[in-house]
Amino acid sequence: MSDVAPRLRPFPGPAGPRIGVLGSYGGFNTGDEAILACVLGCLRAHRPAARLVVFSRDPAHTRAHSGDADEVAGWEGVAQGAVLEVLSGLDLLVLGGGGILYDGEARRYLRLVRAAQTRGVRTFAYAVGAGPLREPEDREAVRAVLPGMDDVVVRDEESRLVLEEVGLERELRVTADPALRLCPEPFTARMMRDEGVPTGTRLVGMSVREPGRAAEKLDESDYHVLLAEVADFLVRRLDAFVVFMPMERHDVRHAHAVLSHMSAPDRGRILNGAYSPGQVLGFMRHLDLAVGMRLHFVMFAALAGLPVLPLPYSGKVFDFARRIGAPALVGVAREQTGLLLAEVDRLWDEYPQRRAELRCRVRELRTLALETCTRCGVLLDRMDAGATGAGERGAGGAEGAGGPGQGVRAAGGPP
Repeated sequence: MSDVAPRLRPFPGPAGPRIGVLGSYGGFNTGDEAILACVLGCLRAHRPAARLVVFSRDPAHTRAHSGDADEVAGWEGVAQGAVLEVLSGLDLLVLGGGGILYDGEARRYLRLVRAAQTRGVRTFAYAVGAGPLREPEDREAVRAVLPGMDDVVVRDEESRLVLEEVGLERELRVTADPALRLCPEPFTARMMRDEGVPTGTRLVGMSVREPGRAAEKLDESDYHVLLAEVADFLVRRLDAFVVFMPMERHDVRHAHAVLSHMSAPDRGRILNGAYSPGQVLGFMRHLDLAVGMRLHFVMFAALAGLPVLPLPYSGKVFDFARRIGAPALVGVAREQTGLLLAEVDRLWDEYPQRRAELRCRVRELRTLALETCTRCGVLLDRMDAGATGAGERGAGGAEGAGGPGQGVRAAGGPP
């Protein structure tokens, strides 16, 4: 790959820029779709006339569910020439957000970023997550491509440390996950009835996930039994009804497995409908407590003001738990059953005293998430002003952005 910076093209006139958004989009994960909604909302707020092009892993799903996208382009299983043609027509390529810089995937995303750069397209990393990064090809892609981006924003301290360990030498700004700007949508009484979820009783939300590259140390049978014991404890302790909330399609099978181990399976239910991220967040407002593994389940619970116990399986969940002041266990293993039940019990008892602190921390994180949007807007302003010299690229890409909250109202309203 060449290290020579390309000559950047002039920015478009009144018709507005053509902006591409590249991430793990296409309906595979509710958290990623929440991120997409917030990134598109940010771009639309800054440039109402922009042509927004989403690179999707399932174009049909994105066309059907993403109203802010003007165009959708497939990039998996598609001829390379077709993808490069779309890239060549962009003025800005936004990478992320979400956890996309990890082994086996970082090289794929960054190959497209490099292709955009060599065609004179500006590039912006929008609160991306990184790690694990152990594979030499992925580490080299990070070192080769990220220094040439106009601005690189990561969503948490864990991601910054991972990229620095790889050997990346440039300024990195740490903000917060874009999905923290998500607005809730109504989850109606009829939707509750259709799902068989009772009203007038305490409701506990639970999130489980499948083992995989992001959760390699999970033992299926072990944690299924562990979470079943937690669910039964909450049924007894709170006289609660437990609702399992799949954040990804594979989560359904694991939720059924946990339910099958419960001694009171009649007091549990799995959400089966297809809901938008905003509706999932809206459902959270019906809950009294949340216990879960998926990062964005924990994030949605915090946004809804719930007492939430994260079950960390990776650094990103530990980091978010720390930032909201939530208790976070060392791992998810059956020998921790007693400790986990004690933490749930303490969380419920102490929450009235901790509610104000959680709300304050969430407000701060929402403000940080808005800062990413502000920095992206600053880059667009510089492009609009004709700041296209190669000497202005790189580490100083978005300096002078001003404080969080200045310049634009991002998706999700005021912090």
